[in-house]
Amino acid sequence: MNALIGLQPHQAELRPPLVTPRLVLRGWHISDAPAALAVFGNAAVARWLSPAMDQVPDLAAMRLLLQQWIAESSRAMPPAGRWAIQRRGDNQVIGGATLLALPPGNEDLELGWQLHPDSWGHGYASETTQALAGWAFRHDVDELFAVVRPGNTRAAAAVRRNGMHWVGETSKYFGLTLQVFRLRSADLDEAAPYTQSPPTDAARSVAGQRSPSPA
Repeated sequence: MNALIGLQPHQAELRPPLVTPRLVLRGWHISDAPAALAVFGNAAVARWLSPAMDQVPDLAAMRLLLQQWIAESSRAMPPAGRWAIQRRGDNQVIGGATLLALPPGNEDLELGWQLHPDSWGHGYASETTQALAGWAFRHDVDELFAVVRPGNTRAAAAVRRNGMHWVGETSKYFGLTLQVFRLRSADLDEAAPYTQSPPTDAARSVAGQRSPSPA
């Protein structure tokens, strides 16, 4: 079990951008609302979310949700947090990523991601998983969990490709029946598809730019 992941004040610089060959994982901005709505307002994404969440209906609702996520992440003690997934090639936000404590007990830390359907099948889930896991394990987390809804074969395959092992099926999280997978640092070493490097000045600059709104 991991130590209790609490929500405590900290400085924003304790959660720097996480950089992969093609992505930057950085904090959400309210200006990300159009791109975020394209993800979380998409039925193909919303149907697999846990905890269960309806499609975000419009920009106003998305901005409100982003405000909540930003506040939550600002209070969370690292490694916990929420990130926007931004593609480095065009600065487009293509999804979101999370490291959050699982209820009940807040002892298990869940790794999660959500990508726009246009970004499925390109390996972005693997890059995101490796970046988040590396960040978590550098903060003395012993193990990470992913929870997947039955039938979400794409997500189950992605977590397995990244070294996660089947634990079982449970209904103790979010009141849903979920498949549970676990990742330990040794599993990450075996599965790592790339070598992560520290953020460069250019990458930090990309992370600070606003993402373009979808046409």
